[in-house]
Order: sequence, then structure tokens, then C-alpha cells
Amino acid sequence: MRVHAHHPPPSEEAHADRVPASVRGRLFKLATAGIAAAVGLFTMTVATSSASAADNPYQRGPDPTRTSVTAVNGPFANTSVSVPTGQGFNGGRIYYPTDTSQGTFGAVAISPGYTALFSAELAWMGPWLASHGFVVIGIETNSTNDFDTARGTQLLAALDYLTQRSSVRDRVDPNRLAVSGHSMGGGGALSAAARRSSLKAVVGITPYSPSSNLANVRVPTMVVSGQADTVVTPSYALNLYNSLPSTTESVYLEVAGGDHGFMVGRSNPVLVRTMLPFLKMFVDNDTRYSQFLCPLMDNSGVVTYRSTCPLLPTPTTPPPTTGPTTPPPTTPPTTTPPPSGSTGQIVGTQSNRCIDVPNSSRNNGTRVQLYDCHGQANQTWTYDSSTKQLRVYGDMCLDASGSGNGAAVQIYSCHNQTNQQWNINSNGTISGVQSNRCLDAWSTNNGAQIQLYDCHGQTNQQFRIRA
Repeated sequence: MRVHAHHPPPSEEAHADRVPASVRGRLFKLATAGIAAAVGLFTMTVATSSASAADNPYQRGPDPTRTSVTAVNGPFANTSVSVPTGQGFNGGRIYYPTDTSQGTFGAVAISPGYTALFSAELAWMGPWLASHGFVVIGIETNSTNDFDTARGTQLLAALDYLTQRSSVRDRVDPNRLAVSGHSMGGGGALSAAARRSSLKAVVGITPYSPSSNLANVRVPTMVVSGQADTVVTPSYALNLYNSLPSTTESVYLEVAGGDHGFMVGRSNPVLVRTMLPFLKMFVDNDTRYSQFLCPLMDNSGVVTYRSTCPLLPTPTTPPPTTGPTTPPPTTPPTTTPPPSGSTGQIVGTQSNRCIDVPNSSRNNGTRVQLYDCHGQANQTWTYDSSTKQLRVYGDMCLDASGSGNGAAVQIYSCHNQTNQQWNINSNGTISGVQSNRCLDAWSTNNGAQIQLYDCHGQTNQQFRIRA
């Protein structure tokens, strides 16, 4: 039983000026050092044969050994592809195994720390995890000063892009996803886990998380700290860990002599041999890796280790053999469309914030969000009752990237297909003609992204068009 430590979150909005000056300075120095680090780790490894246990269809790769879990280059050959901007985050890079014989892989989205770049700080993690049988998307943030909540939103947007629109989406199992990050990015990963309970794992590396209440996190969680970290101290990280519910599967470890940047620009043996088994156990349900954590097999370089061993992953359900099935449509509420040509802001009842196109983007695929209402063109929508379209800028339409729960809602050039048609309903919800699912806000914060979800009529699904 963990001792619970409650840390009330600060005010709703997350701004860089809330970071203490001393912490800001140390984070900035760390980021600068990380940018200078050499990160040319795009090594391709030769895949060895692997066996998938009949009772676990998600198991990937050969039986692990004490040596194999320490290897930065695992058994899967891998490559990478760049990600463009305009997907709800500032682009990045996807790393993935080239093997297509073993079915889909689980995936991990990773965010860098405050003022830092993924390409300078954590790029080594991409080929490392891909070589062990994961698809990895490393993101650059919309602003290097983005706070933890904004980074969490962008990590979730990255997973949605990866599974729904990326060039490697057919290689990813959308039901086996995880998030991670360093410092403010680690806080972002915890924020994402608090909002999306369907995630399989979250790893916060020296996480700075001033905005999140971990008492609601049900996603299996690993918190890693450094013994010599003066930016995010071990006591701070341990307090975060202790605030998790006692029922949440979790691991805490403190790296001997580790400062705040012990993994910046380079692999760390303690992180490698513990994070990999944790992800394997909870993303791949691979109990072959429990031997490395329960109990900790190699405690060299570890000052403190705590866990909820035996760390039981969710029992596996074999994937369908006849292809994915489409969930049955939900019954939409009665529609009462406003007059054709109605123009104004779409305001959330719960948040009193407006549906907004980030940075006034006009790029296809830009995901919409909640933001303080200001009446500019990127928040001004026109409803056409004849086509059932919600238009912004006159020629861009509100568009659903899919029809399932969690599907991204974005802008796209108008094309009159049903994924761009919307019913304005009498109970305040807006439901998709294609999906019969409702516009849904993850939270009330600035930057909270809009998704599709089963209609339930609660206030996070209620909107009004305000002239």
C-alpha cells in the first residue's frame, strides 16, 4: 500500500511563467546541452527469428534474456519516416520495425522536456524501442515552452495521427498504445494517461507534473528519477508516484548518480533494462519479461525500487481473424438544425471555451481544440443545413478522421462525404452523420482536443452556436 500524497493542481491554465525561475533556468541549460548531444542512432539491426506464444497473440520477438534487455539494438530491423506539422503537434519522426510477418505492433508516443527538442534529447529511444518490436512516434511540441497539459494533448494527438492517418498505420495495433516523456514531457505523458484510460502504459522520466492529479490515473505507470537531480528531485518524483491509486500497477526507481539529463542524447543502462520490460508487459501483455522487474533482477545502479509486483497485465484477447469489426452505431438525439447560414462560435457548455483551429492553420488534418473565445476567423463556423457541413474560413469543413470512439475531429477541404456532415441536436450535442457519435471534449482546458465519442448528453458533449 502506497502512502498517498495529494498535490492539488494549480490554476486551470498552464503557462510557462508558472515555472519557477530557477527551474526554468536549469531546464533551459539542460535543453541546450541536449541539442549539442550527438544522436545519430539510426542503426538497422538484422531481425532474428521469433516465436509468438499461442496464448499471447501480441508477443513479439525471441525469449528475452538478461543480456537482450540491456541491448540498445534489439532483434527487429527498423527504419523511420518524418511526420509533417499540422497534426495537432509540431511534427516529429516515426520509427518502426520493417518486419511485416508478425502482424501489428504496439506503439509509444514520446515528448521531450521543457524548451527541448525530441530530435536532440530523446531521438535515441526511437530506434531502440523499434528494434524491440514497437512503433514509436517522437514529437516536437507546438511550442518548446508548452506546459505538461499541452504536451499531454499533443501526445494523444500523435497517437491518433499514428493509428489513423500515418503512412505506417497498418503496422500499429490501435488498442495497444503507450506514452512517455522526459521532464515536462514526462508530466505530459502523465497528463495524457489521466485523460485516456485506454492507454496500456505510461513512463514518466524525471517527470515535472504541476497540473495533473494522479489520483485518477488507472494506466500502469512507471516513474523514473535521478539521485542527483536538482530540477525534479527524487522526493518530488516519489511524491508523484505515491499519489497514484494503490490499485494502479506501477513501478518507481531512482537511478544512482543520475542528474536531470542522465538520458539526454544517450541511452542509460538502468532505463533501458527496466523501461523495456515494463512496456513489454503492459503493451504486449508479455509475461516473459516479468522476471526482470518482479523482483528487480539487476539492482546495479538503482538506489530505490518500488513496485506493485507481480505487475499483472490485462489478460489477452486474441485479435479477430476476420478483420476488424465496426462497432454498432449509437442512436443519435433528435435533431433540430439551426437556420442555414447560421454563423458564429461553437461554445462548449462545460468549458465555456470555443472550438478553435490551432494557430489559424489552414492545413488539411489540423485537429480542432477548445480555446478561449476571441471571435477570430479560426473560431467562426457556418452551418449549412442543406449539406449539414460546419465550415470555417468559408472553404474548410469540420471533418471526422474515423467513425469509432476517440476518432480525431479536424478540418479538411470540403468534399460532401458523410464524415463531414453533422446533426445539430436539441440537447446541445453535435453528432456525425457517418458515425452517429458526438463531438466530445477531453477536458475543459485550453488545448483540449475534440474527438468523437458515444453520445451520452453530458456537458462535455454539449455545444451552442453563438453569433
